[in-house]
Amino acid sequence: MKKLAVRKNAECMACLQCVDACSTAFFKEFDEDLSCIKIVAKGTGAKPMTCIQCGKCMRSCEHEAITQNAKTGVYMINKKKCVGCGKCVEVCPMKVMVFKDTASKCIACGICVKACPMDVLEIVEK
Repeated sequence: MKKLAVRKNAECMACLQCVDACSTAFFKEFDEDLSCIKIVAKGTGAKPMTCIQCGKCMRSCEHEAITQNAKTGVYMINKKKCVGCGKCVEVCPMKVMVFKDTASKCIACGICVKACPMDVLEIVEK
């Protein structure tokens, strides 16, 4: 399974470059609420919160708009089937799903990885 992960012992400086890259790539604007990666305070530092590809969003979708890619294992949203009920956003344990007309989630594209100047993020195969 392909997924976005935080490197062990890497220190996030909360520069928000990953957040900016994600929201700009998918919504054409920098908006922390439109990014599928969130930065939260942790002690005196910061920690990126990422999609763990757990599938809770898919199991909550009554419209079968979320499916798991057989090749990569990534859960993806079919925007044509999404009715915008937001149930998937509510059940996300990491609170990293986005809602703007329809739901959006991390697809492990790596845009945020490339944007991070501290090399905190990586795409891994689990």
